Amino acid sequence: MKTSLALSIGLCLRRVMANIPVNYKVDLSCDASLPGSVACLSGMSCADDMTCLKAPLHSSPDFFRHDAHKLMQHYKPRSLQDLVPRAYSTDGSCGPSHGGLLCDPDAANYHGTCCSQYGWCGNTTVYCGDGCQSGCDGAAGGTGGDTGTSTTAAAASGTQEPVLGSPSSAPANGGDTTDGTCGAGNGNTVCGDWPNGPCCSLYGFCGNTTAHCGSGCQSGPCSGPPEVPAPGPSPAPASPNAGFFNIVGESGVPAMHAGLMPNGRVIFLDKVENYTQLKLPDGQYAYSAEYDPETNKAVGLQYYTNAFCSGGAFLADGRWVSLGGNAPLSFIDPTVGDGFTAIRYLTRSATDASLNGANWAEPGNKLSSARWYATAQTMPDSSIFVASGSLNGLDPTVPANNNPTYEILNADGFSSGESIPLAILEKNQPYYMYPFVHLLNNGNLFIFVSKSAEIFNVAGNQTVTTLPDLEGEFRTYPNTGGSVLLPLSSSNGWAPEIVVCGGGAYQDITSPTDPSCGVIQPLSTNPTWEMESMPEGRGMVEGTLLPDGTVVWVNGCGQGAQGFGLATDPTLEALIYDPSKPVGSRFSTGAKSTIARLYHSVALLLLDGTLMVAGSNPVQQPVLTPVPNQTPSEDYVTEFRVEIYTPPYLQNNPTRPTDIVLSSTTLTADGSEFAVSFTAPGGNTACAVVLYHGGYVTHSLHMNHRMLFLDTTGYVAGATGQKLTATMPPNRNLAQPGPYVIYVTCGGVPGYGQFVMVS
Repeated sequence: MKTSLALSIGLCLRRVMANIPVNYKVDLSCDASLPGSVACLSGMSCADDMTCLKAPLHSSPDFFRHDAHKLMQHYKPRSLQDLVPRAYSTDGSCGPSHGGLLCDPDAANYHGTCCSQYGWCGNTTVYCGDGCQSGCDGAAGGTGGDTGTSTTAAAASGTQEPVLGSPSSAPANGGDTTDGTCGAGNGNTVCGDWPNGPCCSLYGFCGNTTAHCGSGCQSGPCSGPPEVPAPGPSPAPASPNAGFFNIVGESGVPAMHAGLMPNGRVIFLDKVENYTQLKLPDGQYAYSAEYDPETNKAVGLQYYTNAFCSGGAFLADGRWVSLGGNAPLSFIDPTVGDGFTAIRYLTRSATDASLNGANWAEPGNKLSSARWYATAQTMPDSSIFVASGSLNGLDPTVPANNNPTYEILNADGFSSGESIPLAILEKNQPYYMYPFVHLLNNGNLFIFVSKSAEIFNVAGNQTVTTLPDLEGEFRTYPNTGGSVLLPLSSSNGWAPEIVVCGGGAYQDITSPTDPSCGVIQPLSTNPTWEMESMPEGRGMVEGTLLPDGTVVWVNGCGQGAQGFGLATDPTLEALIYDPSKPVGSRFSTGAKSTIARLYHSVALLLLDGTLMVAGSNPVQQPVLTPVPNQTPSEDYVTEFRVEIYTPPYLQNNPTRPTDIVLSSTTLTADGSEFAVSFTAPGGNTACAVVLYHGGYVTHSLHMNHRMLFLDTTGYVAGATGQKLTATMPPNRNLAQPGPYVIYVTCGGVPGYGQFVMVS
């Protein structure tokens, strides 16, 4: 609550600042006649002095947010600065809003002595110009570091998060790079013959993608903005049945991560907070909760390491694992330790109710290296591919802070102990965190990060195919859109089709969001992106597969980015996406929620075929009452209300399939058969059996999410008593081991799902 928040910040102000500053490396110029000039980013305008200015907020005539100190006047006693010695910052935060810290000219993990009006260290005009609080001569310190992969981190920053700052400029006259960094802030080097590519990106990394050679490119064969931009928003027809939202309960803890368990309940997982709705027996607040959709009640669960912005997956034995996280906040809760390398296990069962309410288990197994914002994907052999992450929460434009590697956990959730460099992550720094990963039907991985995609073979540790870049803005953190592996079936040989929607231009509350979507068949003979668009730009939008084969997209913002206080213009409307229709006519609009779901929101399918929507905690510590006109924004606060979105197929109370009986709940992905008997609605014309995996949901990612239409025989049109024979997919590339849900649908209307184990 607000009172406890002020106390916590007074105790340790620096450690609750929860945004990682990520600095552009070039002042954006809009005069193409100047040597080395670059184009403005989307949403920026060209000023008379030939500089690019951020667009004004939709809700404000001002171009920039209010001074940071105004926020801290609300949070802390005015005497706090007198109580904290003026020392050098270790994480790039500075000024009165960070305990009076100064910028260290010799810092290795940030550059510059200027403390900006927003309380971050840098050496550009944004930091050293108007509003600069200290060190305004702009002396730069530290070095860019080696882009070679190191998993030894500088000191962690507590709960500071990745935030991309503003640009600086300098002529590219420093010679060829020796480490893959380039441009302003990195000795003004050029890329030359660097293996990743000749273009120096806006953020100071060498590469050959549109993110390197397009808008913001500092040197090399810069191409500038695309000749044919991604499509703008397209009107979509209203769905004949829009569905509807209902508020049904409260989550107990902020819902940063979520998953549907085999007992039919939902687990919410959060970071360390100075307030939640639930307390544990030891008197500390709970940061995880088990929510029962039948009663709409939540109970607190205990964990032992900070799970802030973790990744996760189901193990083959059905346990849910949370991987990585962030540093401890012992001044808030001394019982929770460092989560950067943590592996947390949770066990639930469809048949053993004694496990309900059991706490997380943390026996001490560790990842091979620190990972904050990591993605996890279960492989066909039951191992877990874990990729990316920040080593310490510090500036991602400094390679020494980043972990562009992957590691493998075995089927029991134990790390191999080795972190292996992954080139697509290295190349796309600082947009390398929380990549989209999907397992393909040949056992390889589709990996998407920034604007780039590839097919990667894990066993051989090699890129099989470099796919075309996706048009439009950045698509992954901190401008994440959403990505969905569309339903698989034997009708096209189980060929995968992937859609990526939304995104944004840069990390700031002024950033425009991208309405465009790209659809690709990555294993086709000539894979290309087919472009379409949503009715509006959306960041932090997430797609969830529905049992009828459609996708529902919810949550997000129309302006801004991921990070605390960095988004506005909430997008409240559900969008229904029908992959069976031609590209360009797949969207229709559904019902509107009344609740803003911004940063740290989740959505997932329940056993009854409805969509649970929860979360939104776009503030550093819980705030329950809006405080407008603050920096960072507190217009949108901690949201505990849980909604149920009833999709179109359940509107008007249609008759569902009932009395569903499976001949076995232990299934094998080897082409074997099992029987499904049920009572179908009268007059039915089509019934189907769906194999569904919801995965691990966080930050608009649905890790491991997939759905398969199983082949069936024995259907009798119109009969109410049905007994089908369903055939499992032929291999584990299609259905990796773990818990799944079987849904039976008739006319697209699902019956209640049942958990099964696939081995």
